[in-house]
Amino acid sequence: MMPNLSGIRNTAKHQWRFSRLGGFDQVQLNNAQDLKALPELDQKLWAALSCPAHGLQIDTQTLAFLDTDSDDRIRAPEIVAAVQWVTGLLKEPDDLLKASAVLPLNAINDTHVEGQRLLSSAREILKNLDKSTATVITLDDLADMTKIFANTRFNGDGIIPVKAADNDADKQLIEEIISCYGSEVDRCGDPGITQDMIDHFFAEAQLYADWWRSGESLAANVPPFNKATETITKTFTALKSKIDDFFTRCQLVEFDPRAGEALNPATISYEQLNGKNLADGQQELAALPLAQISAGGRLPLKYGLNPAWIAWVEQLHTDIVMPLYGDVDQLTYVQWQEINAKFAGYLAWQQKKQGALVELLGINRITHILAGDYYTTLTALVAQDQALAPEAQAIESVKKLLHYCRDLYQLLNNFVNFHDFYAVRSHGIFQAGTLYLDGRSCQLCIRVEDIAKHATMAALSGIYLAYCECRRAGSGEKINIAAAVTGGDADNLMLGRNGIFYDRDGLDWDATIVKIIEHPISVAQAFWSPYKRFSRMLSEQIEKFAAAKDKDTQTQTIAHAGELGKGADTQAPPPFDVGRFAGIFAAIGLAVGAIGTAIAAIISGFLGLPSWQMPLAVLGIVAAISGPSMLMAYLKLRQRNLAPVLDASGWAVNAKAYINIPFGRSLTGTAKLPANAVRQLFDPFAEKASPWRQYVILILLIAVFCLTAIQQGFFTDFLHLFGLASVKK
Repeated sequence: MMPNLSGIRNTAKHQWRFSRLGGFDQVQLNNAQDLKALPELDQKLWAALSCPAHGLQIDTQTLAFLDTDSDDRIRAPEIVAAVQWVTGLLKEPDDLLKASAVLPLNAINDTHVEGQRLLSSAREILKNLDKSTATVITLDDLADMTKIFANTRFNGDGIIPVKAADNDADKQLIEEIISCYGSEVDRCGDPGITQDMIDHFFAEAQLYADWWRSGESLAANVPPFNKATETITKTFTALKSKIDDFFTRCQLVEFDPRAGEALNPATISYEQLNGKNLADGQQELAALPLAQISAGGRLPLKYGLNPAWIAWVEQLHTDIVMPLYGDVDQLTYVQWQEINAKFAGYLAWQQKKQGALVELLGINRITHILAGDYYTTLTALVAQDQALAPEAQAIESVKKLLHYCRDLYQLLNNFVNFHDFYAVRSHGIFQAGTLYLDGRSCQLCIRVEDIAKHATMAALSGIYLAYCECRRAGSGEKINIAAAVTGGDADNLMLGRNGIFYDRDGLDWDATIVKIIEHPISVAQAFWSPYKRFSRMLSEQIEKFAAAKDKDTQTQTIAHAGELGKGADTQAPPPFDVGRFAGIFAAIGLAVGAIGTAIAAIISGFLGLPSWQMPLAVLGIVAAISGPSMLMAYLKLRQRNLAPVLDASGWAVNAKAYINIPFGRSLTGTAKLPANAVRQLFDPFAEKASPWRQYVILILLIAVFCLTAIQQGFFTDFLHLFGLASVKK
């Protein structure tokens, strides 16, 4: 029974150790004493309370063993139960911290009954694998369970293969049951049958035998056909509806001769067949009547037949008509009704057939099986196999013990605490791999099933997330991931961008961004963001202005061309309004003057500052522009929380797992040249620099220098130095 951890009070006697990671206190699991005391740890101090039993970077079989209630979730009580079970079966529970897939036999605790049973089972496994002298058992030994049971007749799974029988008669019957009902795979790898299949087979066999006996007297009522009745019936049933249709049409023409033309195929029907290969168009021909429709018509048996039905009618003539009426050329309606009567009882009996699944064995074989003691024999074999269920369960327990020894400690460091996630050289089990995109590598990538649903919750994390659809080339496999971008900038991150995702197994996937949740990535990005926004806004306005002017030009050109096409009587354009344009130019001049005055005031105020204050003024301007953005980004970056991202994937995270700025840098790597790289700065394809740009910058610098010198009196001092002050005056 799993322990109940709800409402537990923090009264533990064990001395726990905690470390501060990710902004919260995480318990350390350093030794066996910590593991054994895990039931005492207040559940409020666990990093997580539950997680999905799929999609994690840990063996799926281990997760299946942990998911004892098969609800596809791993919960804290199941973790505690697993730890208590495995530490009780190891002589040295500290071996669990080694996370090894190799288990020495002498490490199994044989001081209690379950340990003794597991040790005995482990030795039996090694014996079946021809490793009787081995002192350790590994997960590789248990990788193929069919090898362990390959030479066993009975293995406790309730399935008996052919080799489980003692004699040829029983083996034959097992094969026959498999031929009727299929098979289940035995632990030895061979096909076999279960008790349910045996019960079903004998029940069906009895039903078939009873049905057959009910029709034994029926064959005597159909003397012309005798034992061939079953075969001949197939010919009769194949033609019955078509012959019924023929006689019904003939009766309708007898009722009203006008129907004859309509009930026979119209000429257009044959015209549609023209140009087709009629040898391949049997289905179209089969839809036509069997023969020519006429009042009181008889069915021809040797000539005048629809080509698609000739073979069937010949079979009818040979098997049914000749035994009853001799070698006649035509079949009357009365004769056809007599034939129908002959088959009525037989068809009614066929409709009551039961046990059809065993029919392929034949009534003689079925009667023989029911008369023997086969049911008792097969049931005894199943019981003999099921008697070994405890031993087989012990083998399964050995497998579970090995999986726990290898994987359980890793799971604890991703569930009780998030040690593996915050460690420098390890990864959390929820980290699916690494995404390479836009000159960076994102290590925090999480598998996502429903992107839209996941994004709703994950948006609260404060993390910049790029959702990608990933596909394996050539296989058609597809997965979705959410990649946390915690380094670089977002300038080139956009929908549709492609990258490569490497999963934890080293397989590469083609990744495409399909959704982005925008949040700050770095303080450096926040510094430049106001200028980039202003640049984008200015560029957009220029583009809009240019587009509007281009559209106006095109409109005027088209209008002018239309006016030219109207001829000489077109009204002359209005005269040029000098006053209107003078007003426009005056307004533009005022605007330019105001802007120039403002710029001059700013420059003159800046130049009026002492020289040591000028850098401070520049820094102040930059701080006023970039400071708010940087401050907001800094505060948000310190509050990035992994919990909403994991919760959106089905976890129940029990803490605020922060991703601060230093830790965030470690989760995303940006492109950097190697330390010993040699860089060649010459670019043969670089754009040619225009000298006018340097000249303009030089002139502006000289002008600023001169204005500053004049403002500060440096120029006057220079004149005094050379006795030229009077010249200045």
